[in-house]
Amino acid sequence: MDTLKGQFLVATPDIGDERFAEAVIYLVAHGEDGAMGLVVNQPMDDMHLSDVLAEIDLEDDGDDAIRIPERLLHQSVFKGGPVDSSRGFVLHTSDYFRDGNSFAVDGDVCLTATLDVLRAMMSGKGPDASLLALGYCEWSAGQLENELRTNGWLTAAPSKELLFSLPASKKYEAALAALGVTRATLSPVAGNA
Repeated sequence: MDTLKGQFLVATPDIGDERFAEAVIYLVAHGEDGAMGLVVNQPMDDMHLSDVLAEIDLEDDGDDAIRIPERLLHQSVFKGGPVDSSRGFVLHTSDYFRDGNSFAVDGDVCLTATLDVLRAMMSGKGPDASLLALGYCEWSAGQLENELRTNGWLTAAPSKELLFSLPASKKYEAALAALGVTRATLSPVAGNA
């Protein structure tokens, strides 16, 4: 089985689930047992990384107060998916990696779901680029492959720029453009050869 780990799923008009309309999902795992991914283009309304950090008690008891770096204050928090929406996942560049806590998705992108990455980000020692998502998407064995066969998703190659640099509102169009498609040319009716 070829793995789609590290690639993007781009929703088509045939997706059939309004929660995923125009979604771009980064796949962090894909194999015979199923798949897991995070929606990377649906920011949560009025929620930023600084709001999440303020709610979590990450400060040391010492006298040195931790100050959130300016670049993180307005970083969006994304709706990662409908499963376990209270659980946070940080996709980040591989310059930050902790054995036992971080999972290498591909050579350039890692996933960490423990508080150590947030502590590092708050102290200015975190990854160069990151994206925080609450919740995730999950497919059972064969489910994603079936959705691909029924034209619910297109697949796009990995891109750090699409993942970390582009504004959320531009990611869907950019993912389509990487495939040579636009919204206007994306047909709601597709076929298999």
